[in-house]
Amino acid sequence: MSATLTLDALTKTFDGAAHPAVDAVSFTVAAGECLAILGPSGSGKSTVLRSIAGLDVPSSGRILVDGTEVAGLAPERRGMAMVFQRPLLFPHLSVLDNVAFAGTVAGQPRREARADAAQFLDLVQLGGFGSRAVTALSGGQEQRVALARALAARPRVLLLDEPFSALDPALRTDMHELLAQIRAQLNPTVVMVTHDRDEAAVVADTVALLTAGRLLQHDSVPRLYSRPASLAVSRLMGGRNEVEGTVSEGVHYSALGAIAAPEGEQWPDGVGVLVVRQEALRLGEPLPGEAGVRGVVAASALRGPRAHVVVDVNGAALECETAAISAPEVGTEVTVSIPLAGCAVLAA
Repeated sequence: MSATLTLDALTKTFDGAAHPAVDAVSFTVAAGECLAILGPSGSGKSTVLRSIAGLDVPSSGRILVDGTEVAGLAPERRGMAMVFQRPLLFPHLSVLDNVAFAGTVAGQPRREARADAAQFLDLVQLGGFGSRAVTALSGGQEQRVALARALAARPRVLLLDEPFSALDPALRTDMHELLAQIRAQLNPTVVMVTHDRDEAAVVADTVALLTAGRLLQHDSVPRLYSRPASLAVSRLMGGRNEVEGTVSEGVHYSALGAIAAPEGEQWPDGVGVLVVRQEALRLGEPLPGEAGVRGVVAASALRGPRAHVVVDVNGAALECETAAISAPEVGTEVTVSIPLAGCAVLAA
């Protein structure tokens, strides 16, 4: 139930559009890997997924599954299954027969298809729900049935189009845990579209970050946070700290003083913007591997159990996150410790 998926310069331009919805997007998803396609509304992420599924026809480029081109194949011949934001269950069929649908359509005897479906209902923790009408299910249960139906088709690639976005936070967490359990048992190749950075970080091995139809970076979540390829990537991933300065011999000079490049890295000389994640900063004296800068708290706002603190350092604003219970008051002089391993310098 897993295969390597490769997109090679995938491009899609809709009739009458001035610009491509997807512009030469390329990436590879290894067999058994989970990739999240992340981006704002209109970035082209759903068009990429629909092109992979065969629901949209690419204008150019290739879609390869285990090295075989599938762009010319009908959706039902690609060995893929898709779960949408809405479950799209058949209201006239029971829960069990919804899940058995793929096997029945494929010519499997009804008894065998139902027995097979029961196993997948067990997998999504809905054993015993088979005889129920789908209209009697909750939203979270409906999505579990939709997921079981997709898995019962034994796809080589499982496609998820924001399937959990309509659920409340607690149910979304449950579905994330369920997806992790399914991956542990079946090892499917998964491609999921989401606009939620936190969801991508929880479920995915790697993330393809899109904006305006272009792929900005395909990388692991930690590297997208700590080693963004551009300021656009840093901002889309929620980065708040950007300090302008210049680099000379691997050291960034700015209002923060001298910040050296992490061990093993080399920043090019010239003008550059230092970026560091707000959650990576720490209020307190520096430890080995950290640089300490003194400043004054300019603003502090509670965000539930966390506090968002802005520290003025010689005119440069550093935004930090800390525990609400220990948040300093405005006007307090503090030391901000900056982990060198969390710093990157990008072109302005």
